[in-house]
Amino acid sequence: MIYVVKLTLNVVMAERNITSRELAAAIDITPANLSILKTGKAKAIRFSTLAKICQVLDCQPGDILKYVPD
Repeated sequence: MIYVVKLTLNVVMAERNITSRELAAAIDITPANLSILKTGKAKAIRFSTLAKICQVLDCQPGDILKYVPD
């Protein structure tokens, strides 16, 4: 069985009207690493990075992480 967790970061960013460049600067990661998160190519995310994203976007982890059953 395969478990899939998808990031819907781009949706929340659009709702908050924040660009990738602005978010990357605010959470102190490179735009390239943020792109990896946004495109779903990331295999993992640090809790500290997730916490910073949630702080800047004023959201909960469940707003940007979605479990997709197999």
